[in-house]
Order: sequence, then C-alpha cells, then structure tokens
Amino acid sequence: MGRWLILAGLVLVILGLVLSYAPRAWWQWFGRLPGDIRIEKQNVRVYIPWVSMLLVSVVLSLVLALFRRLRP
Repeated sequence: MGRWLILAGLVLVILGLVLSYAPRAWWQWFGRLPGDIRIEKQNVRVYIPWVSMLLVSVVLSLVLALFRRLRP
C-alpha cells in the first residue's frame, strides 16, 4: 500500500509541474468540452463539467487497469 501511495504522490507532483509550466492553450480546452453545462445569469453561475469528468474517469480506469496487469 505504501508503494502505491508514493507512486500516486509522484504522479500528482509531475502532473502539477506539467500543468504549471505547460503553455496555457495546451490544457485550456479541459472543462469546456461540448456537453459541459454552463448556466450564467445575473447573480448565479452553475457549472457542471460532466463530459470532462467522464473523460477523467475513462483515463483513470485505463491507467488503473494497466497497473493491475503490470503488477506481479
């Protein structure tokens, strides 16, 4: 369990560095995909990024399945 937590921490650090130093246009599309719901009125903003979260779920599922297959 400890190794997995260390690996997850390293992945998060690397992801944070990439997002901090990557050109803004590279990841600016995330959260603005077709299907994400945005409602903006005078005093209310509602944002439901369900397509973006579906994409995150699929990617994480694929990565975890890959880790399960590579585990001895």
